[in-house]
Order: sequence, then C-alpha cells, then structure tokens
Amino acid sequence: MPIALVDCNNFYVSCERVFNPRLEGVLVVVLSNNDGCAVARSNEVKALGIKMAEPWFKLKDLAKQHGIIALSSNYSLYGDMSARVMSILSNFSPHQEIYSIDECFLDLAGFDPNTLMDYGQKIRRTVKQSTGIPVCVGIAETKTLAKLANHCAKKGHAGKDGVCDFGRLDAAQLSKVFSKLPVNEVWGIGRRLSEKLSGMNINTIEDLRCADTEYIRQQLSIVVERTVKELNGIPCIELDEAGVPRQQIMVSRSFGSLITNFDELSESVSYFTTLAAEKLRKDGSVANSICVYLRTNPFKEGEPQYQRSLIVPLSQPTDDTLKLIHASRAGLTLAYRSGFRYQKSGVLLMGLQPKQIYQQSIFDEVCDTEKSASLMKVMDDINRKMGKGSMTIASSGTERKWAMRRESKSPSYTTEWGELPVAG
Repeated sequence: MPIALVDCNNFYVSCERVFNPRLEGVLVVVLSNNDGCAVARSNEVKALGIKMAEPWFKLKDLAKQHGIIALSSNYSLYGDMSARVMSILSNFSPHQEIYSIDECFLDLAGFDPNTLMDYGQKIRRTVKQSTGIPVCVGIAETKTLAKLANHCAKKGHAGKDGVCDFGRLDAAQLSKVFSKLPVNEVWGIGRRLSEKLSGMNINTIEDLRCADTEYIRQQLSIVVERTVKELNGIPCIELDEAGVPRQQIMVSRSFGSLITNFDELSESVSYFTTLAAEKLRKDGSVANSICVYLRTNPFKEGEPQYQRSLIVPLSQPTDDTLKLIHASRAGLTLAYRSGFRYQKSGVLLMGLQPKQIYQQSIFDEVCDTEKSASLMKVMDDINRKMGKGSMTIASSGTERKWAMRRESKSPSYTTEWGELPVAG
C-alpha cells in the first residue's frame, strides 16, 4: 500500500515569502516567542551552518555580516496557510492524516504504481499554484519509509524535482541510498538513540535496516523493532485518518517583560483561557478541570524563584469561556505569591470528553446550558468572520503589556481585515 508524505519546505519562511516576494532568495529566519530562537530558516541561512533553535542574540553579528532578515513568528498566518494546504491535499486521496502543521500522509492504495511520480509532481504543482507554498513528496510502502523518501526528495539523494518514490528503486539502489545516510535521519531515531545504535555498530540507515529484529527488541525496544520492520517495507504504523482526540489543551506564553502585578497576571491567564476554550469548542469537547501555572525566570541568577501549578475541578464539564475563566482566576488567586517577578503563565484544560456524549446532571439548568451554548456560538462566529479577538472577554485585557515581544511580525494577511494585502 503506497503512502505519500507531503511536507512543506521551510514552512514559516515560505508563508512569509508568499506575501512578500522580496524575501525570495534572501537569507531569512523566523524567530520563536519573544524573538528568542530561530525556529525556521531559509535554505540560504541553512547553508551558513545556522542550526535550528539557535538563540537570536548569538546570531546578530552574523546576521549583520550576511544581511539576514529576522521575522517574528506570525502564528495566525501560518495556521491559516496550513489549513489551506491541507484542504487542497485532501483532494488527492480519500484517506489523509494531518501529522503536523506542515506535513501530512496520503493513502495512495489502488493507484497505478507507474503513475506515482507524475502524481507527486501534480501534487506539488497544485499546492504551489493554489497557495504559493513549495512542497516535497516522498512515496513508499510504509510511513517510516515515506518520511525517509521525503527527506531524500528534499536533499536530492534520490527522486527528481522534489518527488521521491522508493517503489521505483530496486533493492541495490535502495541499499546504496541508505548506506549514505546516517541512522539519525530515520523517523523517531533521535540523538541519544543514535548514540546507542552507534555503540552497536549501527551507523547508517542500511545498518539498521539489516539488523536482526529480535536482537533490536532485546537491546532497545519493540518501538525500534517496528522501525526496522518499517524500513523493510512491513507496515507497523497505521494511517490515522481522524486523529486521536486530544486529552488536554495547553496554552502558555513567556511574557515580553517580567511582571509582578497580580492584575496583569490575571489578565494573561484570562486571555490564555479564552484561547484554550476556543480550541476546546473547535474540537467539540468539554473539560472537567483546569490547571493554572505560573513561574519566574529560572535563568535569572540571584533573583528569588517561585513556580506553582494548581488544578481547579469544575462542578460540571464545560466549554464555556466565562466559566473556565472564573475557575482559572480562582486558581491563580491561590497560586499567586507577591514579591516575585514572573516570566510565564499558562492554563491546561484537563479531563476532556466529547460534548455530544456528555451526560448532564439533574442540577443542570437547561435554559442556562442553552444560553451558554448560544453565547459561545455568537462569540466564535464573530471572531471567525471578523478576525481573531474581535469579540473577547473584558478580563483578558486590551493593552496586554505583558504580551510576548514580536518586534518584526509581518501582517496577518489572511486573518485580519485591517491587514489584508493591498494591490499597489
């Protein structure tokens, strides 16, 4: 059963380039929250040897020397562009698994094997034409091999023009490709595991593919054994169409500057709860408890340190923003301690369950439940139509002085009416 992995190239950078063509061919990095680290790099930046998660303050001299442009993360833009890409890709297969914001698996069972390379090129052309986002396509018999084929498509190790189909390579050709690639290029093989494998004289993907599965399971784990089987074309990881329902929803941020004021902390917690509640309703779930979290900066030497998390159970499972904010603020009141400079807060919705199977208690007022559902629907509809945050809860604030730094953020071209691109 052939599987394709479609992966967007340098996704955050590509999103920025769609709306700012002057960034094409230019050295670009996208920074993490508070403009801390490089979380996306253009190929031109990668060629300089700059690693993922490199702190920006260490790169400033190099950036000045080479003219690197640094942009703050624009998550609303990236999320919207991801949804557009995934919607287009869903038309290429009856079974799609969205694996992350910039990649998904497509089931190609039943397709003529001789047409898969052309089909991969069609996928690339369609996504590029419709969204401006470049993608690469890896095709193979298992998910692990498809991920590896995608890597080869990007690096030019095999395949052609951004598409690699391992099904077109014979055993000798595959062995030659795998012998040149280090074992840590395999999906799920991280640094520590690759070090253990090196101690077992397994250094390349071909070494791992040829390893005895029984020995691998005894020395490592059944998970690695499945990886070996997948590398040999034996499917062990199923395609997950619907995705596993989330058991928790977390929203947390580091502040743009340290804060001591309880009201500002309360404002941040209310805002994060609002975002979490929106995700909860989008999933069609309700939560039965909420955890509030806050901490100081552990890297500030010489400053008093404090961190605390506190779980607040809810009388009834809910997706109502107002009720969740009431609970989170109550938790914050108990967790807060004066005299500290706080760097981060967050909320975690717990005990999630599908709303449609939630059994109401005899104490629930039907009119209150209907009123809550109607209010939340109006709120979500307005924000969906007019832009995120158009309608919000007053306790989440308006100025948000604590908000994370994003000094070089591009406009929200696709999600904010006031920031739509204008033709000159």
